[in-house]
Amino acid sequence: MAEGTVDYYAMVEEAWQLSDAARDYVKNAGRDVDNAELWDKVFAASPLLDLERTRAEGGQPLQKIFFKNPYGLQYRADHKDWIPFRHGALDPAYLQAI
Repeated sequence: MAEGTVDYYAMVEEAWQLSDAARDYVKNAGRDVDNAELWDKVFAASPLLDLERTRAEGGQPLQKIFFKNPYGLQYRADHKDWIPFRHGALDPAYLQAI
């Protein structure tokens, strides 16, 4: 990737890594884990998080986690997991045709 470009793919990968960390935490706990515990044990320490926006818009109970970049994680109650979503605009100047 050229210097000065934005790597949206890497941002999504970081979101998946945090999602996987939450999934692993639940698996290792061997019990039901609520989102408040996941917040404390997995999500809150991540440097990716936009804490103010997550507190303001994440919901009670927590349903969305916003990152400082255009991505975040959203909770799927039917699957009891967290998956990436995009909450911000992507800069077309950095998007390349595949």
